[in-house]
Amino acid sequence: MWWFVVAVLVLLVLLVLAELKTARHDGTLVKTHPYRQMMPYLMPTPNGAIAYYDEYVRAEALLDYIAAQRALGCDVDVTDCLLAAIAVALDEVPKVNRFMVGRRLYQRRVRKLSFSVLRRKQDRSAKVSAVHLTVGDAWAFDDLHHAVQDCIAVERSGRQTYTDKELRLTLSLPRLVLGPAVAALKWLDARNLLPAPFIANDPLYCSAFLANLGSIGMRPGYHHLYDWGNCPIFVVAGKIGPMPMVDEGAVAVRQVLHLRISFDERIDDGLNANDAVIAVKAVLEDPFARLGCLHADGSDRVALTARA
Repeated sequence: MWWFVVAVLVLLVLLVLAELKTARHDGTLVKTHPYRQMMPYLMPTPNGAIAYYDEYVRAEALLDYIAAQRALGCDVDVTDCLLAAIAVALDEVPKVNRFMVGRRLYQRRVRKLSFSVLRRKQDRSAKVSAVHLTVGDAWAFDDLHHAVQDCIAVERSGRQTYTDKELRLTLSLPRLVLGPAVAALKWLDARNLLPAPFIANDPLYCSAFLANLGSIGMRPGYHHLYDWGNCPIFVVAGKIGPMPMVDEGAVAVRQVLHLRISFDERIDDGLNANDAVIAVKAVLEDPFARLGCLHADGSDRVALTARA
């Protein structure tokens, strides 16, 4: 029986080492206040720590900006501008570019944005896909716009994507196996043992997720956060339309973009989350200055950073 005792001891050592592992592919461990260290024990899931933000963006300048870019031959839309504004906010308020996993807090190494897209353009019955991109440190708006277009082109090409293949393989497993398999992957992730490709190719491992419901004429709703992955922010945008607003002491009808944002408060306090929301709004209400134009010669490039 000595081999059994040795096997148990080795297993215990491996479990202890797994619990002590703090290094991850996608983040750097953050030392924080004991109060925040205690939060994931009191609120172990993102939806147990969710906070909601409601924001109204004056959209006249945004609509003018989109029209100006399209006049230059660039098929810019609201989704492009929203993703750019979120990228700027993550740079301006880096503390919201964090995530909680295994009851530890991490600073994300990059600005990774995910967004939903219809497999067929302007077809409400079409399949919805989730895609992602990583915003480069030196990216300007045209870099992000072209990256978004590339992502959409792949989804609408009719070819099987990495996610399609992954889901087909996963769902081929019997339910008796699938449940424990997902639980095992979560266990590995919580101990920083999940292989890098799982994280790099999964859109739910991201800084923020955007759903632009305005693209199909819908109003925004509050969205839950997912218990899979480590996305702490979900942004839902509605259709731009007329709305009464107080402007210089008088009520006036303005074109407004309504945003509803879900935020995992375990990653940071409400003050910084509010600063990030204000940063998003500031970019969207002054896009000509904050995003620049998409001239063919590459002039007027504005970096998607807080220093723009």
